[in-house]
Parts: sequence; C-alpha cells; structure tokens
Amino acid sequence: MKNTLPNIRTKIFKPICASNPYARLPMALSLVLCALGLVLPANAGGPKTTTITFDAPGAGTGPGQGTVAFGINPAGTITGFIRDANSARHGFLRAPDGTIRSFDAPGAGTGAGQGTVAFGINLAGTITGFIRDANSARHGFLRAPDGTFTIFDDPAAGTCSTSCGTIGNGQGTRAFAINLSGQITGFFTDNAGRCHGYVRAPDGTFAQIDAPDAGTGPFPQGTFPSEITPMGINPAGAITGFYVDASSAQHGFIRSANGVITEFDPPGSIFTNPNAIDEPGEITGFYFDANFVGHGFLRAPDGTIMSFDAPGADMTPGSGNGTFGVGLTPNGDVEGVYVDAKGVLHGFMRSNQGTFSTFDAPGAGTGAGQGTLPESNNTVGEIAGNLIDASNVNHGFLLNWQGNFSVFDVPGAGTGAGQGTIPLDDNNSEAITGESIDGSNVAHGFLVQLARRDD
Repeated sequence: MKNTLPNIRTKIFKPICASNPYARLPMALSLVLCALGLVLPANAGGPKTTTITFDAPGAGTGPGQGTVAFGINPAGTITGFIRDANSARHGFLRAPDGTIRSFDAPGAGTGAGQGTVAFGINLAGTITGFIRDANSARHGFLRAPDGTFTIFDDPAAGTCSTSCGTIGNGQGTRAFAINLSGQITGFFTDNAGRCHGYVRAPDGTFAQIDAPDAGTGPFPQGTFPSEITPMGINPAGAITGFYVDASSAQHGFIRSANGVITEFDPPGSIFTNPNAIDEPGEITGFYFDANFVGHGFLRAPDGTIMSFDAPGADMTPGSGNGTFGVGLTPNGDVEGVYVDAKGVLHGFMRSNQGTFSTFDAPGAGTGAGQGTLPESNNTVGEIAGNLIDASNVNHGFLLNWQGNFSVFDVPGAGTGAGQGTIPLDDNNSEAITGESIDGSNVAHGFLVQLARRDD
C-alpha cells in the first residue's frame, strides 16, 4: 500500500475541493510556495512593451479586493473575476478593443465569498466557471459569446450548503476548463460530500468520471480532473487529473475521449500529480518518491512513463525539493520549475528529445522561496511567469522561443513582499495577462503586449 503525505494533503487538497479561486496556479507551484494603460520601457534587453492596466466595473478597492485577469484566448479576449467592496465575486470579459463588461451568472449570491468566478475561455470566446449561490452551493455556468448563460449541475451533484462534512459548506458543481469544441470539465460534490469528476458535452449531457480505485469515503477521497486551465483537457476531449484512494494516497488518471479511464503512477511514486495533457495525449506533472523528493514525469500516449530531474534540482531526502513538470508545448516539450538545495526556484524546458535548458529571469532572487516561476506556455513554446526578487516582490517575465527574456512591471504595482506583477496566461501573439497587486494589496488586471522580434 502506498504511503500518504498528510502534511501536503492540507496544503494541496483542501484548496482544490473547497474551490480555491486561484485554481489556475499549477499544483507544482502551489506546493513549492506553500512549503516555502501605459507604456513601459523594456527590461533585460527585451522589445518595446505596451502595458495596459484595467479594473473591471464594480471592482473593490480594499485589500484582497479588485480585478484578477485569469485567462486570455488567441483573439486577445480576457476573462477573470473581481471581488467587490463586499468581497462578493463577479465575472468579467475584456474585449480586444478594450471594452470591459462585468457579469453575474443567474442565481449567483451577493454575499462575501459568493458570486460568479470565471476560469476558462476558448477560442470562440465561450467562458466557463461556477457560481456560489446565496446558500454557498456551487453551480457551473457557460457564457456564450453573445452573452447568454447556461447554468448547469451534474445530475448527481449535492445541494447541501451548511454542515456538509469534511468538504466544508457548499456542495455542487465546479467548472474549470473548456476546450475548443465546448467540452467542459471539473468536479462536483455529492450529497454525501464525496468528490467526482465530470465532463459536460456541448449538447449539455454529462459523463461522470470516477477512477476505478478512487476512494468512496468523504473528502479528500474521490476523483479530480486537473484544474489547470486549459491544460487539463485536450482538443479531442481527453482529460487528465488525479484520484485519491481509500487510503488517501494520490494517483494519476487519464480519461480518453471515448470514456476509458486508465490509472497510472510513475515507478516509485507515493504521490502522483498530473498537470497537463497535450493534443497527442502526452501528460506531464510531478510525483514524490518515498524520500519525499519531487520528480517530473512524461507519460506517452502508449502508457510509457519517463521520469526526469532537471540539472541542479535538489535530491536531498525529506527536503520536498526537486523537479515539477507544469505544462506541455504541442511538440512535447515540458516546461516547469525545479528547486535547488537552497530552496531557490528555477525554470526549465525539457525538449522532446530529453535535453534540458534551465533558466533564471534577470533580477530573480537567490534566497529560499525566491527565484523564477514559469506560469504558462503558449503553443509556440513561449513561457510567461513571474520572478520573485531578493525582497520577495513579484515581477513579470516572458521567455520567447528564441531564448530572449522580457522582464516587466506593471505601473502602480506594489513593491512590498508578495506584491507586484503576476502573469497568469499568455497567447501566441506575445500578449500576457494576469494580476498586479498594488501597495494597498488591491488587485488590478493587466495586458502586456510585446512587440515580436526575430533576433
């Protein structure tokens, strides 16, 4: 029987099943971190950078409130959510022409912690996410490009809103990722507080996802498709994620487009966390071995699993350091982060031939918990993320496919620890979006557009 990691369970599983509003942050980065409208001149030799800051209508101006830009599609449409003055959430859409519209899905509550949270957007501009109603129960939504809403619940989703057991208050359906065809994936909690994955077809039909060996007890047992939007579901509808068995050990799974579920663990894993699946069906993520050292892995479509360690990754038993695969490019390159013996974070790219390129954004700090955090990669292999400097302030970066860095700070970004510029998504036009935390800890959305260069 596999060993369990109860300390990691608290840090990773609880935010997942309790609906962490920052679910886009990769599991690898969440683990490491828990353990440890203006023109901006280019930095680090980068090209001219145009930066636009924005606040969606109704965004609050107090600490912990404001605008979080969560995703950008190839057309340049941005979605995310705001927290208003009462800390209720509302979705928003920023069109390529700069028009911003806040929205509330029907039935969304208006109290603190309630409301509408938008997570995923596809090429067509269709947005998915979920609401918390007035009783804090969750319901998925789909917002069509014409602004019409469809509210949905998996047929087996629970409706409990108080005294709901270990899952916490608020059962129901959470939606995180949507692909080009309009398939949506996420998970739901049933009336017994158990967690199940699902996929919703464009015609509105549901298929429940339960890994064969998933535990049937209360949280943290169950099946959880990856929440990393949009990397958890590929264009064909194949889905990856993890399940937790009856012994509360975590394993990986893939659900094929035709509904076949295959469970997997890299050899030696006691804790498997898939993060992303690409169009051919390759999967990357990370696992911990019995010595609590992290390793990246790549699972081929035929089921072959290759583990890997980035050069410089700390392999000290019990450290919790190591190598963490985050995302995949269309040609099978893996991007991710590794942690060295001093607890410093570094980025890496592993080619489909198995060769590594490691990188540190200019200005990245060299202390524990500081360094370079790759956050997302587009389909041409460009990587956006943030660096944490020696004062624990965040700054944005883009590493383009030629290996050139552009480091940027959004005007008005705070300069205190935990503040600054945090990219969350990028598209193929070198457009980057995310959140800027100001000196009062208020969040603001931003759009950074880099001028392409060929040098």
